[in-house]
Amino acid sequence: MAAGGVHDVASLEDFLRGRAATSGTVAAAFAAAACASLTRGDLAALGALDAELDARTPSPALRATSRKLGRQLLRGMRVIRSHPCWDQLGAGPHHPVVLGAACAVSGLPPRAAALAAVHDAVAGPATAAVRLLGLDPFATHAALARLGPLLDEVAADADRHAAADPADLPASSTPLLDLAAQQHATWEVRLFAS
Repeated sequence: MAAGGVHDVASLEDFLRGRAATSGTVAAAFAAAACASLTRGDLAALGALDAELDARTPSPALRATSRKLGRQLLRGMRVIRSHPCWDQLGAGPHHPVVLGAACAVSGLPPRAAALAAVHDAVAGPATAAVRLLGLDPFATHAALARLGPLLDEVAADADRHAAADPADLPASSTPLLDLAAQQHATWEVRLFAS
């Protein structure tokens, strides 16, 4: 938004399509894989997933944010539902890995974890755009609704990868977002961490 790439609902929708296809695809795949690993009782795979996701997140600012959001979700899940996996995840796991584990512990399938992750990847920026640009919230939610088929497709693809070796999971990149996140981390006033 600061660079002018997102300035109205149409440009936001284009941005969100790109985000779903890149970082949303990665988050969905890792959430689905974490869910599948936990469902089959492979708690050790959670550490490998976390390490692989770390390798796919070149921006230190984005890694720190993902781990912060992961800690917050982990903290909440410890209160909601006890499970041995919470200790296996360590002190600062990535958000998609915790999200996938939370879905498994809640009895949801990997595809649901993937859908939650990709939806989170687009809903957060959409909400930020409403706040920062003053976009019409109804028009913004209509744009999100139009993304439904794409989000379903991303979730279905992530579900197909759920049992893959963590090293073989998608590794789509978003270099401009990585650079923007690093720049945003230097701002005196930070707007959002997501």
